[in-house]
Amino acid sequence: MTTELRTPVIHRGRGVLYILGASMAFGSSGPLAKAAMNAGLSPEHVASARVGIAAAVLLIGVCLIKPSILRVRRDQWRLLLAYGLAGVALVQLLFFIAVSRLPVGIAMLLEYTSPVLVAFWVRFVRKVRLPMLSWAGIALAFLGLALVAQVWKSLELDGVGMLAGIGAALCSAAYYLLGERGASEHHPIGMVTWGMVVGALALFAVAPPWTMPYAAVRTTSAFGGAQVPVLALLVTVALISTALAYTLSISSLRHLPSTVASVLALSEPIVATLLAWLMLGETLSPDQIVGMAVLLSGAALVQLASHGPVTPADPLPTD
Repeated sequence: MTTELRTPVIHRGRGVLYILGASMAFGSSGPLAKAAMNAGLSPEHVASARVGIAAAVLLIGVCLIKPSILRVRRDQWRLLLAYGLAGVALVQLLFFIAVSRLPVGIAMLLEYTSPVLVAFWVRFVRKVRLPMLSWAGIALAFLGLALVAQVWKSLELDGVGMLAGIGAALCSAAYYLLGERGASEHHPIGMVTWGMVVGALALFAVAPPWTMPYAAVRTTSAFGGAQVPVLALLVTVALISTALAYTLSISSLRHLPSTVASVLALSEPIVATLLAWLMLGETLSPDQIVGMAVLLSGAALVQLASHGPVTPADPLPTD
């Protein structure tokens, strides 16, 4: 198993399916979390419950089925701790802070600058030259994202919200870079499990479980034209939008470079927008529909630009 994990067989098509599936799962978190917050839960409590439930389910399930994938060497803990703190806890907490202080479109645009940050890291730190078609695809994807998010609707920007959005982008970029490195050394489910445990402990420090408004958890909230129990919403966002989404995303990084995976993940806002339209009744404007097409076209260009063979990424600097 050790040899298999360190030299995985590359299947680019499988990697694309994994990251698109992860984006669909991640994209469902917004409408589900919003419905739970409409019942009276704070963003911090939703994030804490989301990661906490996912961590508990993954840890119990892996311990019962295959505990061997949780074995970690002492020298690997540093990467796992960084992955859990930055890629799980901070990215969600900072994004929620940005959303609470900025228009959702601006907050999304700030967080999803992470593909550019990943590309800059690969180009200037790893010294890997990216094709011009890849940069063109990134630019096109951002144009589409701006249309989907409708960032021109509000120009009043809060300083703390801006810093939180930039911090979320940095943590999101770290997620892809650390995940790309860790995917070659760990079983994807084992890495996600430890990442969730670390992330849950960090979020519990911000929103302890005993401060959860359990009266709101026992109520229902409007979702998809029906009244759905808030507990069911939290469990769904934990299992589908978190545990499954992170597992598919890390699995994709065994087959795709971080530069490609991070851009393909931009399809997440499209999924979130469509689900919000279907389940919460939020309307779609013509600009958003055009933006979806532009964003997907940009992501397709990045995928075409990476048609060459995939090689293992250079090790990330440790000092």
